Amino acid sequence: MTTRSYFAPEGGHPPQTQLLTDRAVFTEAYAVIPRGTMRDIVTSSLPFWEGTRLWVLSRPLSGFAETFSQYIMEVQPGGGSDRPEPDDGAEGVIFVVEGTIGLTVAGRRHEMGEGGFAYLPAGCDWTLRNRGGSVARFHWIRKAYEPVEGLDHPEPVVTSDAAVAPTPMPGTEGRWATTRFVDPSDMRHDMHVTVVTFEPGAVIPFCETHVMEHGLYVLEGKAVYRLNRDWVEVEAGDYMWLRAFCPQACYAGGPGRFRYLLYKDVNRHAALPRLARSAPPAIMRRAAE
Repeated sequence: MTTRSYFAPEGGHPPQTQLLTDRAVFTEAYAVIPRGTMRDIVTSSLPFWEGTRLWVLSRPLSGFAETFSQYIMEVQPGGGSDRPEPDDGAEGVIFVVEGTIGLTVAGRRHEMGEGGFAYLPAGCDWTLRNRGGSVARFHWIRKAYEPVEGLDHPEPVVTSDAAVAPTPMPGTEGRWATTRFVDPSDMRHDMHVTVVTFEPGAVIPFCETHVMEHGLYVLEGKAVYRLNRDWVEVEAGDYMWLRAFCPQACYAGGPGRFRYLLYKDVNRHAALPRLARSAPPAIMRRAAE
């Protein structure tokens, strides 16, 4: 039997004898989508993708998390797309959790196996095919790129989990570390997708409360995660979806390490509502009184 480093859903349906009780929850501040909910009946398809289905883990929702979408793509041998991204303003990240894919970016082909990572800038020319003999599954995270006058667009990045050394968090002796695939000080990037690793017994020792939205997909292991007011048990294959300012912390109890794929929006001003440039005369008169 092949041992995989990262959990990937396989679909199917549970038997009629299975209890309905589950860990799935959607609250005002977070959602937990357990791996057992990723069944055949909740898959979707996309235009111009052949031999492909997907699980939509998150999508922009007004009043919740609004900056990104995240899919788990399942591509059969021979499947893929020559027109994968219909939105020229959308940037993307691909992270492979099973099998191999052939990714062509700006005319250059890359063979990506498990743990393969690619950052795809908005407007870049890319295609994807599964030319192997087995199914390929990968995460596809999409965000509307926020350009800044005076900053160039970032270039494509193709690398892998194995090729990038994790950066330990200060004061943790390496028990908590983050694999950063792009330079966090590069202001051209307005989102970061990283892999976070906790050794058994490691913790986030305070409730993080911040403006960044999150998608967290558990790649391996299990832990207890603090989400808003609740402590929630999560395991490989579970997905956590957090709106801005949702308090969060973590305790990795073991026995093995706990790892997850993390999305967050970064490096941009908070968008402010615009007042009308001109107001009706009655309003202008009242404002002047």
